[in-house]
Amino acid sequence: EMELFVHGFPSDVAALRFEWAWQHPNSSHRLLTPPLRRPREQPISFALRLLPRLLQAPPWSRLPLKIRWLRPPRPALELAPPPHVVEEEGAGLPRLKRKKGRSQDLGVSVDGCGLCGEVQATPLLRCPRPQCSMAAHPPCLARLFLAPEPLQLLPVGGACPR
Repeated sequence: EMELFVHGFPSDVAALRFEWAWQHPNSSHRLLTPPLRRPREQPISFALRLLPRLLQAPPWSRLPLKIRWLRPPRPALELAPPPHVVEEEGAGLPRLKRKKGRSQDLGVSVDGCGLCGEVQATPLLRCPRPQCSMAAHPPCLARLFLAPEPLQLLPVGGACPR
């Protein structure tokens, strides 16, 4: 029986690469020291022991992935997944949440970026909290969120500057 699935990959190719590395940990170059299968260890137990290590390995360590556990109780993982990986429960497929006309519902006019103040052709990203009117260019937010991690290319997350 299927225990879980991992979703939220940016493309089918990224998902297939993750799946291949999960199924072939000794052949994959993503894990520097793949764990060895213990004597008499069940394949699913080995896969669950391997999962957090894969999620912490580049390039997956910075993707907004989700683990959906299909049957309760979910087993305890030997290592915790990275903090930005969300764990969900339930047998249903994930639903995409789309809000139409959000900028019209806010009733807030934004003249420019809340960080640099400039008006550019780049669309502004808005704070997800309904009461906040903060909006900024993606590069401005990326610079702010990557300040603690200057060697990274994409931020994993960040707090609204307001």
